Amino acid sequence: MPNDEYKQERWNLDDLFPALDSTEIEEAINVLEADVASFEELRDRLSADIGQEAFVEALDQYDSMVRSISRLIAFAEMKFTEDTQDQVAQSFQARMYQLGADLDNKTMFFKLWWKGLEDDEAEPLMDASGDFQYWLEAVRLQKPHTLSEPEEKIINIKDVNGSVALNTLYESITNRYTFPLEVDGELKELTYGEAMVYAKSPDANLRKAAYQSILGVHEQDVPILGQIYQYRVRDWLSENVRLRSYNSPISVRNLRNDLPDDLVEMMLEICVENASIYQRFFRLKAAWVGMDKLRRYDVYAPVVKSEKSYTFAESAEIVLASFDKFDPKVAKLARKVFDEHHIDSEVRKGKRSGAFCLTVEPGLTPWVMQNFQGLTYDLTTMAHELGHAIHSLLADDHTALTQSSSLPLAETASTFSEMLLIDELLEQDPDPAVQRDLLFRQMDDSFATIQRQAFFAMFEKKAFELIEGGASVDDLTDAYWENLQTQFGDSLELNDEFRYEWSVVSHFYNVPFYVYAYAFGQLLVLALYKQYREEGESFKPRYLEILSTGGSDSPVRTLERAGIDVASPDFWNGGFQVVDEALQKLEAMPVEASSSNGKNDTK
Repeated sequence: MPNDEYKQERWNLDDLFPALDSTEIEEAINVLEADVASFEELRDRLSADIGQEAFVEALDQYDSMVRSISRLIAFAEMKFTEDTQDQVAQSFQARMYQLGADLDNKTMFFKLWWKGLEDDEAEPLMDASGDFQYWLEAVRLQKPHTLSEPEEKIINIKDVNGSVALNTLYESITNRYTFPLEVDGELKELTYGEAMVYAKSPDANLRKAAYQSILGVHEQDVPILGQIYQYRVRDWLSENVRLRSYNSPISVRNLRNDLPDDLVEMMLEICVENASIYQRFFRLKAAWVGMDKLRRYDVYAPVVKSEKSYTFAESAEIVLASFDKFDPKVAKLARKVFDEHHIDSEVRKGKRSGAFCLTVEPGLTPWVMQNFQGLTYDLTTMAHELGHAIHSLLADDHTALTQSSSLPLAETASTFSEMLLIDELLEQDPDPAVQRDLLFRQMDDSFATIQRQAFFAMFEKKAFELIEGGASVDDLTDAYWENLQTQFGDSLELNDEFRYEWSVVSHFYNVPFYVYAYAFGQLLVLALYKQYREEGESFKPRYLEILSTGGSDSPVRTLERAGIDVASPDFWNGGFQVVDEALQKLEAMPVEASSSNGKNDTK
């Protein structure tokens, strides 16, 4: 029985601040600025022979300032998320980003001093640092790419009105879009999230129309969105490759993720080598939906005509039940998000599209945002984002500097939580048709999370190369088209509108080369979930330890303790074997073509 207290609503941010114009915000800023001024007095006392006690005290001060600025920036970002067209929220977010840059500039001397120590000088201080140890280690990894203090300060100031401003501009432009679509004879103006519901409709014509509307609106602005991306890329290249001397644009992200370049390249190459698995899937899916060949419009087409819907309360209870069966402690942590009203699930014009989980600091329950519309996809999204929250809460005993895991492990709990949900749905309804539909959904999701993201990363690598050579926006569009051709081969019909799809992918703008972490995380979780099914209870402590580690150790060492060797090609190919096994189960089922897909105009 669903808990009626769980209602679709806007989140409550009172645990941060009452309102944008509250006196508490100005008081928090004043306290932070005083703390920064006090910390700056440490500059003249820093030396290689600083005592361990004084060093740890400085780390505690630094961590406290990080907590303070995190609260202010998180509040600003969530108010902007609520309504990206709110000019007051836009201005406040810009002000907080500037405050963050100022804080970084005034305290930069500490990290620069730390990077400048010789290894034998840093070692005893690191040994005394407790939970800060891996953060200190990660800071020193940046030593070869660190500039002088004046240069670093200029870059920080530049970013606020450069890359950060470009990202905000992109979000403001694209989140004001509405997408016209005729549904049942009525012309509707839809948000991106609403339009994407119809892109997964059982009606082939409606899928086509939805994608044409979404991509058509973006196509009109591609000359502008493309210029924003070009400037973003040039800024990344100028700073990181030319000034900081990174080997390549993606090496910047790899070092931040503490992953060797060759490991990431190996994973991406293995993803490309396994493209044939998904090409087989698309050929099989065409038969199930009653088509000779899928179009790109049909990649996420349902194999049955009707899509079961769920209320928000029902969805919450199903997701929480799946967590509870794994471990009641995990479910209890997830319930905190609902009980503290830290979830914004409403669909509103101007609200940011997509979904995310935002961790602010230890001691605060994370906030979750999604645009809930009652489909099974929304259940998996809920499980995914709550998985992120669980990950943070399990690592709640770490410092603000070491709570959040690095990107390669950031998707572990979220994707694992989705798989728990799917098992719960299968158990609730053991009908073979339900098993078939969930297997199709798993294949859809693994394509979206592994293969699609890996090819996104391959496009980013090519785009950076092209832009560095002076390529036009049209050249980027052509490169994306070639990327799609390699990804899909002859398994489906590529529709021309999709050459503009790259302009829809906000990660390209906001966090270059972030996307491969999704593929890393999904393949990792496939291996972990296989272990869970084989080992049962004995697996759980090992998995929970990975999550509880948070960002207090490197991803490679964290996984080594769990018996996983990410440097082995067998590990990555093993993940694809799990995908292939799911596909083989579908291939063994007699095809029952859906007439609703095939009867429509599929040209």
